[in-house]
Amino acid sequence: MLYPMSPKVVELKRKLEGFMDRHIYPNEERFYREAEELGPWKVYPVVEELKPLARAEGLWNLFLPDSHHGAGLTNLEYAPLCEVMGRSHLAPEVFNCSAPDTGNMEVLERYGTEKDKERWLKPLLAGEIRSCFAMTEPAVASSDATNIESSIVRDGDHYVINGRKWYTTNATDPRCKICIFMGKTDPDNPDRHKQQSMILVPMDTPGIEVKRPLPVFGFYGVPDRASEVVFTNVRVPKENMLLGEGRGFEIAQGRLGPGRIHHCMRLIGLAERTLEKMCRRVRSRVAFGKPVSEQTVTQERIAEARIMIEQARLLTLNAAYAMDTVGNKVAKAEIAMIKVAVPNMACQIIDWAIQAHGGGGTSNDFGLTQAYATARLLRLADGPDEVHRNQIARLELKKYSNA
Repeated sequence: MLYPMSPKVVELKRKLEGFMDRHIYPNEERFYREAEELGPWKVYPVVEELKPLARAEGLWNLFLPDSHHGAGLTNLEYAPLCEVMGRSHLAPEVFNCSAPDTGNMEVLERYGTEKDKERWLKPLLAGEIRSCFAMTEPAVASSDATNIESSIVRDGDHYVINGRKWYTTNATDPRCKICIFMGKTDPDNPDRHKQQSMILVPMDTPGIEVKRPLPVFGFYGVPDRASEVVFTNVRVPKENMLLGEGRGFEIAQGRLGPGRIHHCMRLIGLAERTLEKMCRRVRSRVAFGKPVSEQTVTQERIAEARIMIEQARLLTLNAAYAMDTVGNKVAKAEIAMIKVAVPNMACQIIDWAIQAHGGGGTSNDFGLTQAYATARLLRLADGPDEVHRNQIARLELKKYSNA
């Protein structure tokens, strides 16, 4: 194996897989039912019931590197564990390893004051509250984050915040208590990447209105609680500014690198689970006198799926290794490559699995429509394919700038 697992990771993976078998897979049907019946404004009881069990087994905050709060795993060590969690929509939050809380916790760990950590990081690490990240806006093409129009204006000992955000994950969750908000503090700065800042905004601050949940392919609350939020003259203390004015992009790059690779790790697990469903399905169905598994088109798709998953996993492990050894900034090409390759891989394999399941594949009975919604949205979340491809191409062309 190119990237062998340490004994510590092997043991954690064994425990994690056992927990998935005992508690996650048997409760998936209940999870989807609660999400549908209760909707995105409510807490799903099954999640809260399972979280103490995961914590008791030491399967908690595994994502957080270099910290006494987590397992102290590197990105490379976390990869196979995150992949296991990605096999089910229910799993990540149960282990306190779900977005956007993971990214927000890392921001608070790196850039928050001791007061911030006590007030927000501590309950987030305990799984007692949730958080949201307000960056994308409906009025501009947010694939270019310098387009962001929301304002953060200094007024004495406070900042006044105004803006309309959407796809703000978690905002409808009643446990969502803190928002990391990105807006412009210096819109006239000639350096467009120093116009933005990030600031902590408690969700009970006057002037915040969670307008509506946003469905992802018709799903509310699964795979996430995407929301539209309006901020009108929201006042927060100046101490809530993270790192300093004009440093929003700096924080974003530190936050989005791990977030992007975690998404890819989970998607590899989802693709593995989907391929497993596909293989079981085609072995159990007969068409035109022989099992569907013996149809050559089916075998070709299964073979291609296995190749694509292995390629994606190696590319992701390579990116994790680069992040651990040379840092997120230097590893930006590797991160960009997986952010393009892995969601596209997952979309294709899930599409083949839907086809193999026939009409039933388009229902919610097999978890394939939910899986496709996840994979397809991740071709947009944390930067669309086009942005990452452009970055990869620029980095490649730069090698020949003196040719």
